[in-house]
Amino acid sequence: MLTPLGWGTLGGSLVLYAAGFLLGYTEPVVLATGGLLALGVALVWTAPKPRLEVSREVTPLKVPRGDAAVAVLNVRNLGRWALSGLRAHDRIGAAEHSVDLPRLPRQGARMVSYPLPTSVRGEIPVGPLRLVRADPLGLTRRVREYGAAATLLVRPRTVALPVPPSGRAHHLEGPTSDNAPSGTATFHTLREYVVGDDLRHVHWKSSARTGTLMVRQLIDASLPTTTVVLDTRDLTEPAVDAAASAAVAAARAGFPVRVLTGDGPLAETKSDAEMLLDRLALVASGTSGVTEAVRLARGGGSLVVVTADPAEVGRCAGVRRRFDRVICVYLGHGRPATPGVTLVPMSDLNALPLAWSAR
Repeated sequence: MLTPLGWGTLGGSLVLYAAGFLLGYTEPVVLATGGLLALGVALVWTAPKPRLEVSREVTPLKVPRGDAAVAVLNVRNLGRWALSGLRAHDRIGAAEHSVDLPRLPRQGARMVSYPLPTSVRGEIPVGPLRLVRADPLGLTRRVREYGAAATLLVRPRTVALPVPPSGRAHHLEGPTSDNAPSGTATFHTLREYVVGDDLRHVHWKSSARTGTLMVRQLIDASLPTTTVVLDTRDLTEPAVDAAASAAVAAARAGFPVRVLTGDGPLAETKSDAEMLLDRLALVASGTSGVTEAVRLARGGGSLVVVTADPAEVGRCAGVRRRFDRVICVYLGHGRPATPGVTLVPMSDLNALPLAWSAR
């Protein structure tokens, strides 16, 4: 509760009391008494606890890097008296944002909003609101917290890309229905029956147990997988954006996707682009290159390697025979020549679609 000035006043007052008592002078005692009285008044000044109800909303909760996000605070005064001149701070990650609260009449409510920073990818905790009450002399300071915290997730920024080609023409359009072609049918999940479903796919045991007609949903097991390998050494935001763009393009077209880094698997899904963005939002710098990750990756489909290391570009040629297509999104300088590997140089994210289409 005491500020450094308050602790100094307390220490000085005690020294003056001791000096006045030992030396028999009344002046130091008077000064010490004044200091202690000032501390007492300051403690009384900061003692009242404002009765506030604070609710918070972050809109939107998930946002691409660089897009707008806003924190909205709804503050209600539950006390008997009006409140004014309140100083508050809202936590945003490791920093604090000063919030100017308007005058709050008795039982009155106010709404305050302010923009949130979205230039850095990752989870950003917002809140709680910290109300600071200090005396005019700066001797004491009391901080109270109100409202629950919220979390803003800043995702990678993506651009629209065509599905990475696998080299198999009958897959380029992606899955067109829940039913796989003959000979490639693989069970995926159960769902409720809808008019037009093949009655041969009805799962009678589940239907009897749930009381609802359930059918097996089948997928084409022959769909090629897009494997995206992200080099996290000296990780940059454009590298994560490029990896996210490639992975999301395949997932939104209904293709299976695997995302790997040099430190291991990051995500795997059949078509969940939102999950891929959530995982890539939290990816951190690593110490391992992608050579081992590429070597151990299951073959087939397309391989997309995102790196700024020309040596890694050259090593991609070593796995060319295991994949239908190998694409390297290169963020370094120059243009390494790698036979059998489609090189996509990337100067910035907005230039990626043009370079990708020219592959």
